[in-house]
Amino acid sequence: MDRALRALRVVVLVLSALLLAADVVLAQGGSTAQISGTVKDESGGVLPGADVTATQTDTGVTRSVITEADGAYVLSNLPLGPYRLEVKLSGFRTYSRTGIVLQVNAQPVVDVAMALGDLNETVSVVGAAPLVETRSPTLGQVIENERILELPLNGRNSADLIQIAGPVVSQGVSSSRSMQGGVAYSVAGGQSFGVAYLLDGATHNNPYDNLNLPLPFPDALQEFRVETSALSPQAGMHSGASVNAVTRSGTNTFHGSVFEFLRDRRFNAASPFAAKDASGKKLDDGLNRNQFGGTLGGPLKRDRIFFFGALFLSLLPGGCEPFGTTRSF
Repeated sequence: MDRALRALRVVVLVLSALLLAADVVLAQGGSTAQISGTVKDESGGVLPGADVTATQTDTGVTRSVITEADGAYVLSNLPLGPYRLEVKLSGFRTYSRTGIVLQVNAQPVVDVAMALGDLNETVSVVGAAPLVETRSPTLGQVIENERILELPLNGRNSADLIQIAGPVVSQGVSSSRSMQGGVAYSVAGGQSFGVAYLLDGATHNNPYDNLNLPLPFPDALQEFRVETSALSPQAGMHSGASVNAVTRSGTNTFHGSVFEFLRDRRFNAASPFAAKDASGKKLDDGLNRNQFGGTLGGPLKRDRIFFFGALFLSLLPGGCEPFGTTRSF
């Protein structure tokens, strides 16, 4: 028994190390964002030595830097989500800005103007002008979680939502000899096998046909970004386009959902030319499906450790589902 327990501990430690290593790798990939800018006083003079802190309001995760001699700061490799930015410097009022929402690969510039006063006084900026991307020449569009969940999908294949990102033409699906779930799309006139797919910052292309490996089902996806031109070096050898998907994660509050999507021949509109059996009854068209599952996320240790899990089951595959319901909390 003792030997079995020791072996179990070793397995748990190894798996924990692998998960931690994966988190480090993913944090350096394309599934993160950054905030940069310059801190100045009211007269326009730069302020070196200011303490700049970004706090992810859903998880409490913070990242801090000190402004350089020219007043510039860069907060890189930030997890996605809503943020609060605070800037402190002796002799000036504390600057606080909320409403900053970072999306995948975003690099917004947030310049700060500090007002003279006591450090205990705070200047709060709420509902500021929308963030403008000025650092990256890449053209792209983000498909948010709301659209991923609400738009109808054939078989709930998340990769089909690439079509709403602009100049996208369907070229079919992966062959029966390849892993199923792959889709072939020509983006902005490029080749269908020239699209780079990334999942949480890691390459997600199928080496067999260079299409996508299956993406997580919609309820497990946070968002994804489709870049159509002027791609970054991260796209590597793929010059057609880039699809960067990010999975959901836990926060300081418990959240989840349960869902069921059903298609049954009894609800289908039968074709007048459908085949019939000897008794004259129309035969089953085979387009039956029952997909159900759920998600759950929350904190293991508030502001420190979080979890998120998702379960998806599909019965009687074939066709798409016209009926569906989702319940979230």
